[in-house]
Amino acid sequence: MARVKRAVHGKKHRRAVLERAQGYYGNKSRSFKSANEQVMHSLSYAYRDRRARKGDFRQLWIQRINAGARQHGMSYSRFIAGLKLAEIELDRKVLADLAVTDPTAFGSLVAAASDALGRAETAASTKVGATGVTTGAAAAADAEAPAAVE
Repeated sequence: MARVKRAVHGKKHRRAVLERAQGYYGNKSRSFKSANEQVMHSLSYAYRDRRARKGDFRQLWIQRINAGARQHGMSYSRFIAGLKLAEIELDRKVLADLAVTDPTAFGSLVAAASDALGRAETAASTKVGATGVTTGAAAAADAEAPAAVE
């Protein structure tokens, strides 16, 4: 079997690691062993933090939406619930951008969410009263409906 010489690829690998470690403190940028260890850790931190960044941005968007909603007299959770009831499908990134750059448009969204919540609460309160008896508009609708034949 032919003899394999490994110097070229070994030097190439070590040089690449040391180039990646440029700017690291002390021996971590000069010694291959220290540099290699630090580069491996750095790559794992980068992988982890690329995923963590997504959660950080979501947290920032929620804070901005909450601040914008509270300026219009509504909490974040009520605002999101109202948007779902109003069937307005905007993601948090867009909502946060509107809250910061266009407060009037955001205010109209808050008003739409508030209206949807109000309609849902009145529908729930008139459907079944405290005694369990149907009252209000729901009672009138039940009276007009023909009885079901079994």
